[in-house]
Formats: sequence, structure tokens, C-alpha cells
Amino acid sequence: MGTGGPMATATETLTLTQWFSPGFPVGAFAYSHGLEWAIESGDVHDPVSTQGWIAQILAHGAGWNDTLLLAASYRAPDKAALQEVDAIARALAASKERLRETDLQGAAFCKVVSDLSGIPLGGLCYPVAVGWAAQRAALPLELTAQMYLQSFLSNLAAVSMRLVPLGQTAGQALIRDLTPRCIDLVDAALPCDLDDLTSTTFLAYVAAMKHETQYARIFRT
Repeated sequence: MGTGGPMATATETLTLTQWFSPGFPVGAFAYSHGLEWAIESGDVHDPVSTQGWIAQILAHGAGWNDTLLLAASYRAPDKAALQEVDAIARALAASKERLRETDLQGAAFCKVVSDLSGIPLGGLCYPVAVGWAAQRAALPLELTAQMYLQSFLSNLAAVSMRLVPLGQTAGQALIRDLTPRCIDLVDAALPCDLDDLTSTTFLAYVAAMKHETQYARIFRT
């Protein structure tokens, strides 16, 4: 079940589609979220292990926490509260590369959205920037969070299609199968607050740390 609220207009939906398009210049294609090392090490090696890894990241790692951070920034009453959310988001980064990933994507998102819309955005990490920009643009929180997660899922699927390698059909099937989990996760997360931040994806943390010294690599994280 959804959290209710008015239905998004076509303009709102298409604005969010643009924000989370692979062509929107946040550089998401350059980041694997540690998945490159997991594939190199053999922990992720076929469609089943790929789907399991990404599903865990969504439900018990960055997917869950980013949704809470996005919602908290959307609901922030002022810039002081927003900066507190951003500081928490940065403190949650478990490795140097993960911090760089959210920082650089956030900076790119802030610049482009500010240039396009005139909405003043500072140097915010990615989920915080998205939440604040959506609030300032009066875009619906629920749909923003759903599309943010599906974009994150799609990027990880693209990494897997390239490196596992998964075929295009298997990769698209993975996105199809995990998209309902994005919806369910948003339904579960939006009634919560930052006291509910948590993560048990320890292997993903290790993967991100190992990637920092991985000899041959394509992705920045």
C-alpha cells in the first residue's frame, strides 16, 4: 500500500524521470558501490548471486538509509536542520570511496538542478540533495523516493550486466523483479525517521574498502 497523498502530475513525473535518467549528469555510471570488487572476488558471479547482493543493499544497506535521509532532508524545516541531516549522511559512509561516491554525485546533482531550476542548492551529499531539491520544487516525496531507489537499482544492474557478465535480458529481469521491493521499502521507510537508520550489509562495506586497493578496476567505487 502507498502512503497516500495526491497523485503526481505529468510534469512532476517527467521532472523526476529526467533527474533519475542515466543521462542526467551526476556520473552514476562511474560508481559500482563496491560491486566491482564483489564480482572480482567471486562473491557475485551469476544472476542469483547478483540479485541477492543487490536486494540486500536495497533492504538492509544504502537503499534503506538513503530513503530515510532523502525523506529527512525533504522534511527539513530550514537549512540548519538540512545541514544536520547532511552531516549524518556523511558520517554513515563506511569507507573513503563511499563518502566520495555520495559527495561527488551530490555535488553534480546540486549544480545541474540549480542551473536548470534556479533552486539554490549547496554542497550536499546525494540523497540529501535529492530530498531538499524535491521539497523546494514541490515534487511528491513518495514518488521521488521510489524513483531514486529504482535508479540506484538500475545502476547496480548495469554494473552487473557489464562485469558478471549478465545478459541484457537477465539484467532487465533483475530490475523488473526488484522494482516492487523499491516500492515496499519506501512504504516502510517514509513513516520512520533518522532514529531508524541501520545497516547490516557488512560484506558490502568490506567490498567498498577492498575496492580502494583493487589493482584492475573500471569503476570509481
